[in-house]
Amino acid sequence: MTQPNVHRIPKFDYLILLPIMALAFYIAFIPHYNYPYPLHVDEWINLVRSKALMETGNITFSGSFLLETGFHLFWSGFQTISGISWMDIFRYFPAIIFIITVLSVYVLAQRQGFGWEAALFTCLIPTTAGILGPSFLIAMSLGLLFIPLSLFLAFNFKTGWSYLTLFIFTCFLLTLHAPTAVGLAIILVPYILLNLKGSFKHSLGLTLALIIPFLAPFPWIFQMLLPTAKALFISQPPPTYIDLPRIIQVYGYLPILFCLLGTFMLAIKGGKKNYSLIFGLLALLVMLVVYYTFHYGVEIMYFRGLMYMMLMMSIVAGAGLMGVRQLKLPARVDAWLKAPLITQNVG
Repeated sequence: MTQPNVHRIPKFDYLILLPIMALAFYIAFIPHYNYPYPLHVDEWINLVRSKALMETGNITFSGSFLLETGFHLFWSGFQTISGISWMDIFRYFPAIIFIITVLSVYVLAQRQGFGWEAALFTCLIPTTAGILGPSFLIAMSLGLLFIPLSLFLAFNFKTGWSYLTLFIFTCFLLTLHAPTAVGLAIILVPYILLNLKGSFKHSLGLTLALIIPFLAPFPWIFQMLLPTAKALFISQPPPTYIDLPRIIQVYGYLPILFCLLGTFMLAIKGGKKNYSLIFGLLALLVMLVVYYTFHYGVEIMYFRGLMYMMLMMSIVAGAGLMGVRQLKLPARVDAWLKAPLITQNVG
């Protein structure tokens, strides 16, 4: 299979991206259509904390440190500057953020040749009360868009500026939503390992950009590392309201089948980037299986890891759809049917 010229965006992509963006907005906006208020209890908590931060000018309430500070600082500052009402922010911006996430996936996967396909499957990421999702204005939904952007930087740039940008992304994720920063590290570890041979400096730059934020700028995170490491070896059964088979049904069997096909397609094509997508998805899957089956791991990473896994599944499923789209019948069949329009576009 020949690799298309993916550095130039085809005009067809511009046409198909518009309905994909509309679909992303629509799916994320469905719960808000006839309801002008925040939906989830976490959204109400975020609203209260953001307003309290604006009123007090302090990130600590009642002597305790406010987690997800970056999220509340961002939205309190945005609301102050824009003047948009809080109700409008919580109603419309989850869908706007989801559009940006879908576009970020397109930017990442377009270099691999399956941009709009991966963006299309990303639109199907569900929202539930248990694992949350893109329809809620929460820290995880905002942090989710930094995963494809960070992968794009790691895959395509080997400069000091790219490492600095990845460092800034990781710092922001740690203040915004620390589990997402950990999820990003898990996804990037296979790519770092694959580059140890042949591109050691690149692996070192990526490693430092990911590790330093955990150690230097945020001492309170460093203090949490040892207790978190100990928790990995304590058996903790998952709560009953997280039902993995039902979540798979909500996400869809067809995208999962395309994900399996995409794994096969990426493995055939080879290359560090393609293998990294496969192993990044596999690393998340192993983490979830260990917790779900053997009950070892950090509970919050299990809850949020489902969302990161579905994001990676969507990207890999795009490769599967690309493989189907590029199917062509053999030349002998083409000559026998004498219908090149059909045989060349059977996919």
